Amino acid sequence: MPVDPQIQQLLNMINQFQMPPFETISPSDYRDMEKMMTLPFATNKTELFEIKDQTIPLKDRDIAIRIYRPTTEEGARPTLVFYHGGGWVVGSLDSHDEMCRQIAHESSCTVISVDYRLAPEYKFPTAVWDAYDALVYLTEHAAEFQIDPMQIAVGGDSAGGNLATVACIIAKQRGGVPAIQYQLLYYPSVGNEKETDSYRDNQKGYLLTADMMEWFRKHYFNTEEESQHVYAAPILYEDLSDLPPAMIITAEYDPLRDGGAAYAKKLQEQGVAVEYMCYEGMIHGFMSMPQIDKAKAGVLQGAEALKRIFNLS
Repeated sequence: MPVDPQIQQLLNMINQFQMPPFETISPSDYRDMEKMMTLPFATNKTELFEIKDQTIPLKDRDIAIRIYRPTTEEGARPTLVFYHGGGWVVGSLDSHDEMCRQIAHESSCTVISVDYRLAPEYKFPTAVWDAYDALVYLTEHAAEFQIDPMQIAVGGDSAGGNLATVACIIAKQRGGVPAIQYQLLYYPSVGNEKETDSYRDNQKGYLLTADMMEWFRKHYFNTEEESQHVYAAPILYEDLSDLPPAMIITAEYDPLRDGGAAYAKKLQEQGVAVEYMCYEGMIHGFMSMPQIDKAKAGVLQGAEALKRIFNLS
């Protein structure tokens, strides 16, 4: 189907501006641009019982987190540990704040967003270990955070979806520690996307471009060989059996669409329960655009899945 009218209006505005070549843009410049783009979404935020920023100590570094509590109810709650997208180079707790608010509100789960360290200051696999170690810390200190360590899901979009599913792989390799019950993946980066039809068809004009993807990769990986490691390209991991059940949502006009679909298929073939759907007319990143109707639908779909998994009313 054609690009959704709400998305097309956004693309028309973006495409009016002539972006300089990506090789001339620094990560700090891109981060500044991202902050400017998220300013319009800083108002009319979803209200929750509590939203709190704090820092957790992980071995040789501290990591910031943001906790979203949806209810005044006391006691341990099911929790989604969330990793934001941004190509491992940009993105922050703020860039995905409204998305996390909405998921917490609609699912009745606590959501904890992890501010993993970004490249190129911290290259692969730093973000991977920040994501996994933060997850372990939270489950080991479950009482402090009022979360149920046996009702943990992980989730994220794009690069964050990559970190979420890689955390599941590492947990499997370490004997099921921590015990992850579900993975909620929005248009995840799973590796080898250049070989797909969606990459060839959507590499220009739909917000995420081939040039942008190459720029992210250049800043995140030290070598091309690293991009083929299973912690960078989980679709290359041979034994995906026994990973947590998953919901994978992709977008029709996204270079990453076919990669997400292939990952869903490989999980299913190895016995993992997967719900997969592609949102027609959408582009990469639509879930963090709260003004888009189908972004709200995607939040609701993910929230309903969490409620089913955790038996929440």
